[in-house]
Amino acid sequence: MELGAFSVSLTVKDLATSMAFYEKLGFSQFHGDPAQNWVILKNGEHVIGLFQGMFEKNILTFNPGWDQKGQPTGEFTDVRQIQQKLKADGLTLTMEADETTTGPASIVLEDPDGNPILIDQHV
Repeated sequence: MELGAFSVSLTVKDLATSMAFYEKLGFSQFHGDPAQNWVILKNGEHVIGLFQGMFEKNILTFNPGWDQKGQPTGEFTDVRQIQQKLKADGLTLTMEADETTTGPASIVLEDPDGNPILIDQHV
């Protein structure tokens, strides 16, 4: 099962302050819109998202169909197949994708410590 690109989505109190901090660590913006209170930053192959006022907890994010540069990969494991596998393995999802659809969809589950995991397919 291929989960795609990985990033950490951080909930931040002040987007500008957080951006300035991560820029000092060598990250630079490559996607997003500060006017909408979110940006995606990169440092080499490392990707983090900064989100102000959008969710309560930090989230581990996987993007099936994307590489670490946010580009389509061609072949990939569809989020609905991932959902079926996770459910067959006995995991509980807190948000499910409609298995009658195709294309973009998302699922969410939590690890044993309550950390949210978002599997967010954009293709």
